[in-house]
Amino acid sequence: MSLVSKDLEQIETLRHCLQLEAPISRVRSSTGFLHKVQWHDHDLYDWFLRVGLTPAKSRTIGPLAVPDELFADFFRGCIDGDGSVLVCTDTYHAAKCAHYVYERLYVSLVSASRRFLAWIQESIRRATGLSGAIHNGGGRSQRSIWTLRYAKAESIRLLGWMYYAPGIPCLARKRDKAVRFLAPLGYV
Repeated sequence: MSLVSKDLEQIETLRHCLQLEAPISRVRSSTGFLHKVQWHDHDLYDWFLRVGLTPAKSRTIGPLAVPDELFADFFRGCIDGDGSVLVCTDTYHAAKCAHYVYERLYVSLVSASRRFLAWIQESIRRATGLSGAIHNGGGRSQRSIWTLRYAKAESIRLLGWMYYAPGIPCLARKRDKAVRFLAPLGYV
């Protein structure tokens, strides 16, 4: 098994969580250098298959056998891998009044599989009551890219749910964006 990522912190977090001693190597890609960790673990591979993670899963992935008590951790990993915590400054009405400048917070997850995002959305709705929305982000030819997005108050509640304790495994740069919104509300 292997993980390749531009984000070294993601590779290091995986190594820590799985207690891997496999080295991290650098591989060249068309966009520059990437980090790679590769290891052998037949039991973990078989477990991935049992819960529904298969090779070449991008378009075929659907619901996975993730226990409810681990779903916040699973979702946080999805956000760290294929998602974003986005902060935008909205100045649309600033011409009317200088005070009409707001920071907007969005939590998004992208996938080529709408079925996977629908399962994530429903699992989050069961756990938190939050609804989110799935949008088709287009894509080349017949290959649609889907986005599950939470905005405004829902995004803050979602971040509070997924960053439920200090010290949990996550990408610091994504958590740091969340903390700016969560700390004033007493979440962290």
